[in-house]
Amino acid sequence: MEITDQHVVILGGTSGIGYATAALAAARGASVTVVSSTPSRVAEAAAALGVAGRVADLRSTPVSLFEEIGPFDHLVYTAADRLSLTPLEDLSREAAEAFFGLRFFGALAAVRAARPFLRPGGSITLTTGTAADRPGPGWAAAAGVCGAMDALTRALAVELAPIRVNAVKAGVTRSPLWGGGAEVEEMYATIGKSLPLGRVGEVGDVAEAYLYLISQPYATGTITTIDGGSVLV
Repeated sequence: MEITDQHVVILGGTSGIGYATAALAAARGASVTVVSSTPSRVAEAAAALGVAGRVADLRSTPVSLFEEIGPFDHLVYTAADRLSLTPLEDLSREAAEAFFGLRFFGALAAVRAARPFLRPGGSITLTTGTAADRPGPGWAAAAGVCGAMDALTRALAVELAPIRVNAVKAGVTRSPLWGGGAEVEEMYATIGKSLPLGRVGEVGDVAEAYLYLISQPYATGTITTIDGGSVLV
């Protein structure tokens, strides 16, 4: 399926994986709208990519956002808070619930608001992660969210058919979500050495998976893993 002249709306499209996906979709001829809750980021990303931008609270995406955008073809949800690992003894219920807020409930609200505006033949692509399959210490909240997103993807694929609903399952990816500094770079190096491909992912690697699922007309309920082989080792 060609995406030339199709309209792709990317929630969380102003940085990291979402930004890379927006850039790739625009380069392949799509009309793109990036959405974030931070006005300055929306303005900067839209100007840099030459795409449209909208500001919205992605924890509870309003229908009014899509009323302003109008009918479109593909929804991509990459919005997420900064990642951190929290040992169970330090993980409060409030913190765990907050972690689900943007990643799970935000995605659910976005799909509910967007569904009436998706054109026939359209798609929804969500975001999950390998923590559901290979968690480590401190990953209780992250693994829970990823497992929930896996299940949500399959449930929505059944309920919203023939709209296609898929998800990209990313491994550790060099992204602003991890922050920066020497400690983060050391983490990337350590994890990269343990992987079959010898490095962590880059946002451009993962963006290719979103474009594949957008343009693959016979994929639904599919969770595509892009992780450098982390679930194998």
